[in-house]
Amino acid sequence: MQAQVDTTRAYTKRFDAVLAYIEMNLDGDLSVEALSRVANFSKFHFHRQFAAYVGVPVARFVQLMRLRKAAHRLASREFCSVLDAAFDAGFDSPEAFSRAFKRAFGTAPSSFRQHPNWQIWSAAFVIPYLSRKLTMQVQIVDFSETRVAALEHCGPVGLVNESVRKFVDWRKQSGQSPIAWSRTFGIPRNNPDTAPADAFRFDICGEIDEPIASNSYGIRELVIPGGRCAVVRHAGSTDHVGETVYPIYRDWLPTSGEELRDHPLFFHYLSVFPETPQEQWQTDIYIPLV
Repeated sequence: MQAQVDTTRAYTKRFDAVLAYIEMNLDGDLSVEALSRVANFSKFHFHRQFAAYVGVPVARFVQLMRLRKAAHRLASREFCSVLDAAFDAGFDSPEAFSRAFKRAFGTAPSSFRQHPNWQIWSAAFVIPYLSRKLTMQVQIVDFSETRVAALEHCGPVGLVNESVRKFVDWRKQSGQSPIAWSRTFGIPRNNPDTAPADAFRFDICGEIDEPIASNSYGIRELVIPGGRCAVVRHAGSTDHVGETVYPIYRDWLPTSGEELRDHPLFFHYLSVFPETPQEQWQTDIYIPLV
């Protein structure tokens, strides 16, 4: 029990250091890459760890902190204009600043200056869908290095299925990585909850045991590295896979004593659509560990 308490405290201490760093460096580089170095966490996992621990994504938290700093300036400095506050918060224009301020706090910057209300600051952090508790069993497994054929999707997450259909066409046309007995994987290269829509990247993968033949589909060979992984099974549509992913970082990881490896998580799809309705899908989520 004491070891678990100590591990939780160590995890909390690392995030407290990140939060303190953000507050002290609101004018500096607060990217995921920079903050993951401060926390000494894997850059591939840090954004999800942060969102699970704090309740909002990194970029959202940083923006809220900068908006809060601007709100303090507006409320405490008689001669601070909305323009000055906007630039101080890192916005390119007072219009963009005013929209973000009103969206976060429910009031315009000028109105807040006249009647400051700090209770709305707490309300800005309510993210209901992150409240689901992790009830399924987490298993630690040794995943064997696996060669896969991969098609990279780059663009909005809502268009992933179009890329999936293209990959399925290649599987059928080439005869390689047959759906009937070859495993199917997905590797998100960044987080769809935080990445700009046009920058989201996702590898659609099928297991192979021979070199990929030359093709016009853009299919290339990848290797999913072997190693220890935490595995959790998600039941239902993958549209809601975040409801299973985030609790791993929030509820299980801090008390597990485990450290994350610097490699993105990946999905193993156990069901085939449309043979299996999406609400009955099962997907294993692999979180690479040191």
